[in-house]
Amino acid sequence: MAASADPASPAHCQPIDYYLAYSNATISSAIYNAPNPIAYIVICFPLLRSLLTFLLLHTMAMRFFLLACSLVAVASAGNFYQDFDITWGDGRAKILNNGHLLTLSLDKASGSGFQSKNEYLFGKIDMQIKLVPGNSAGTVTAYYLSSQGPTHDEIDFEFLGNLSGDPYTLHTNVFTQGKGNREMQFKLWFDPTKDFHTYSILWNPRHIIFMVDGTPIRDFKNLESRGIAFPKNQPMRIYSSLWNAEDWATRGGLIKTDWTKAPFVASYRNFNANACIKASGRSSCTPAKSGWWNQELDSASHARMRWAQKNYMIYNYCNDVNRFPQGLPPECSIA
Repeated sequence: MAASADPASPAHCQPIDYYLAYSNATISSAIYNAPNPIAYIVICFPLLRSLLTFLLLHTMAMRFFLLACSLVAVASAGNFYQDFDITWGDGRAKILNNGHLLTLSLDKASGSGFQSKNEYLFGKIDMQIKLVPGNSAGTVTAYYLSSQGPTHDEIDFEFLGNLSGDPYTLHTNVFTQGKGNREMQFKLWFDPTKDFHTYSILWNPRHIIFMVDGTPIRDFKNLESRGIAFPKNQPMRIYSSLWNAEDWATRGGLIKTDWTKAPFVASYRNFNANACIKASGRSSCTPAKSGWWNQELDSASHARMRWAQKNYMIYNYCNDVNRFPQGLPPECSIA
């Protein structure tokens, strides 16, 4: 027995003049009474078929876009009200100029601090900071990324104050799985109290690069293949604080904080984060969309870093054999 024609096949469609000659009610009835109304529309009405295809693809694209947004977000130049919470200091930290300026202050009673609302897993983080002017001995302005817990990861900038006329010490460190002891220290080639300067952390799966006004000063490489831990699994917040560390900050604690100069004030502006943000309990990235994901130092950047280290680095843990009598950390022997 011959197979019956498919009720939704083109054989059941009428010429276009047929549909144009009848009322909407008649056409609606034909569609309603068809064995498979959707198939009838798709096959018999090419224009509607194109429209439905477009709507279906558009809906799928929107759903994918919304899902991606729940996993990945790219933060850009923002507003301190939107991007940060003041966490301590009892009014000593202030957001000013409609959210475009933040100041921290320190007096004998307390310092102050703030943290980012978001957690980041890889990215390029920039902050412009103007440090405490004058006699800042005993003070520390800390600006860093950190996760939480005993096995936390951390990427540090710390600015150790000094007597008037003496340069600040810029202290850097990297913690992996709760272990630090990777300090490198620098003097800066400018007065960081006269104007704002940009301090950047570029953190991707292969490198952590510390930069000052775009000049790289340190590159901590991913050497997991050699058994050396690298921060890559723990999202981190941005933290900053101004606090009293007179017991160790200036000349090993020989120079104490002069409280007659208080309050001490550090200022922040032009925060920018081109980074992956933890959202909906997860943090994920599409690498191809961000130039920093694969960024590393080219020959010109290497030359600038060698210049900074040769002329302004005052301490490198990889050269401190007295501190590590059992042998220097393994990354120090790897080029």
